Amino acid sequence: MKRIINYLILFVLVPVVLFLGYFLYQDSQFEIISIIIALLACVPFFIHFEKKRPDARELVLVAIFIAISVVSRILFAPIPGFKPVAAFTIIVAMVYGKEMGFMVGALSAVLSNMYFGHGPWTPFQMFAWGIIGFFAGLFFSGKPTKRLWWVVLYGALSGVVFSLILDIWTTLSVDDGFVFARYLGFVAASFPMMIIYVISNCLFLLILEKPLTKVLERIKNKFGLF
Repeated sequence: MKRIINYLILFVLVPVVLFLGYFLYQDSQFEIISIIIALLACVPFFIHFEKKRPDARELVLVAIFIAISVVSRILFAPIPGFKPVAAFTIIVAMVYGKEMGFMVGALSAVLSNMYFGHGPWTPFQMFAWGIIGFFAGLFFSGKPTKRLWWVVLYGALSGVVFSLILDIWTTLSVDDGFVFARYLGFVAASFPMMIIYVISNCLFLLILEKPLTKVLERIKNKFGLF
């Protein structure tokens, strides 16, 4: 039941909020939409604990993960599209689960955009990084450690998915509605940036997956978290 509720929230309610918010308000209330999605992103995390309240140390750890993700994006600001956010979110999700992955990905987008600038694209970034984290946890959490190349492949696919989701926003922002032919045009035009996303994710995962996974698992096991 808990799993069904989580799926309904993340893959039904969040997209409904995303698209209803756009079509009802035409980009004018993106701050409210971002806040709603941020709150929804936290719900599965707390449902995960059922009757047990999350330990204060667990909440602090979540805040630290999000802060690291935000700072990492800012540090690479001079290089468009080349960011470690997706890779870091994937690694966190592999160790701490899909609920944590969605929350870290979604909140990293909304908080880092306080530096990069908020706009109607923010909710789409939140959803994109959120589902990247969610499926990373779903596919790799608790799995054998010999998985690096599968994780790198997932990182490459994540770069494609992120770009395709952002192209949906681009299409909506140009047309009064979604025109598939125009969408394909934007996908083609953004292909170089998509390649940068793919390369970025793969490189950061190749560099960070093993050492960072060891650190995160050590923290998890030492303090009995999650």
